[in-house]
Amino acid sequence: MFKGCYTALITPFQEDGVDYEGLKRLAAFQIENGVSGILAVGTTGESPTLNWEEHNRVIEEIAKAAKGKCACIAGTGSNNTRETLAATEHAADAGVDAVLLVDPYYNGPSSLEIRREYVAPVAAGFPDLAVIPYVIPGRTGAQLFPEDLALLHQEFSNVHTVKEATGDLDNMRKTRSCCGPDFTLLSGDDPLTLTMMTDPGIRAAGVISVASNVAPGPVSRMVRLLEEGNVDEAKVLADALAPLFGLVTVKTMEKTPYGQVLCRARNPLAVKTLMRLLGMPSGPCRRPLGKMTAAGLDKVLTAARTVQANNPEIFAPIARFFEVDIDSRLNTPASWEGLAYEGY
Repeated sequence: MFKGCYTALITPFQEDGVDYEGLKRLAAFQIENGVSGILAVGTTGESPTLNWEEHNRVIEEIAKAAKGKCACIAGTGSNNTRETLAATEHAADAGVDAVLLVDPYYNGPSSLEIRREYVAPVAAGFPDLAVIPYVIPGRTGAQLFPEDLALLHQEFSNVHTVKEATGDLDNMRKTRSCCGPDFTLLSGDDPLTLTMMTDPGIRAAGVISVASNVAPGPVSRMVRLLEEGNVDEAKVLADALAPLFGLVTVKTMEKTPYGQVLCRARNPLAVKTLMRLLGMPSGPCRRPLGKMTAAGLDKVLTAARTVQANNPEIFAPIARFFEVDIDSRLNTPASWEGLAYEGY
């Protein structure tokens, strides 16, 4: 059973490609701070912009780093089942514990087609590997429904977990009802993890987290407290982490010559910007993702300063591991130079 905190690891870039040394340092930081596992090249790791050579090497590096220390999940999903099968074969050979299959994006298969033409071929082809569907319709425009998930669970013993990022608590309750008490739900939304783990109709077992890129220890501790039934203490920790949870999508209203427009800096842009700000290996996002607006960067700075002022222990492991001065970086303009666009 997959339970606990799994970090959807950021992929650090440099000008000529993936920063593999930085990747190893990020993995070591996660392991040192007690995560249950690491997800390599999920969508938070910008999987759509990695070529397959990069994609496969990142999985190899994380599988090697995690071996004997924590679980390794590989993101092998795509909107092409043939590619997904090839990527899953590589991940299995690399020694991962599970693969994560995001719902196929853009071409928009029905839930029936996702079940029959996408997840089922992978589950059948790799019976010794856990296959975790990742349901996030807001990003993909498609959705594997609880009913089809239950049929997959019934047919394939290796489909026993789902990453749930619909934001729809009723859908999660339907998943629990259809799939039964032994099926594992993992939160795909940091802000909803506490609710999902404490709702008796959902009973999630943990989270695949974005915020744990910068706070692996605290997010892991929050999940453990919830597992132990210590909800009050977990709520205190969740409140302390709330500014970081709010960075998954940063919304600002921006002025243009034609009026105001909504700008949404979507994951992983804001968290990756925070990592660069804090002095962690990260590098820029890959195009078509770009930079924050000045107002968006200000929200990132405000969130980080709030955490540092109220709960400095959250960033303390970063300071120790990466040998940085958090207060200095959060208050020195040179630390965020170039992290935002100049103007809209």
